[in-house]
Amino acid sequence: MGKFILVVIGIALFVYALFDLIATPRDRVRYVPKPLWFVVLLIVGIGPVLWLLLGRKRQLPGMGKPQTGKPPKPGGPMGPDDDPDYLRGL
Repeated sequence: MGKFILVVIGIALFVYALFDLIATPRDRVRYVPKPLWFVVLLIVGIGPVLWLLLGRKRQLPGMGKPQTGKPPKPGGPMGPDDDPDYLRGL
């Protein structure tokens, strides 16, 4: 049973690292190109760990876009009670 759990954890870690590699923009990859990182991921056990620890640049909290001080505007009405046209028709 213990071996089964280790295999499942290894597969889950590989799948997570693979999707993370695919989703990471090329300019955020460190040390080697993305295709070579894919080859590293295929190394059983250590490949996904190497990618997660070394392969991508981490963005520190607060290092994103500068805040303007204004809250973002909502894209549109969220529900019927927020829609002025709907409320006029009541």
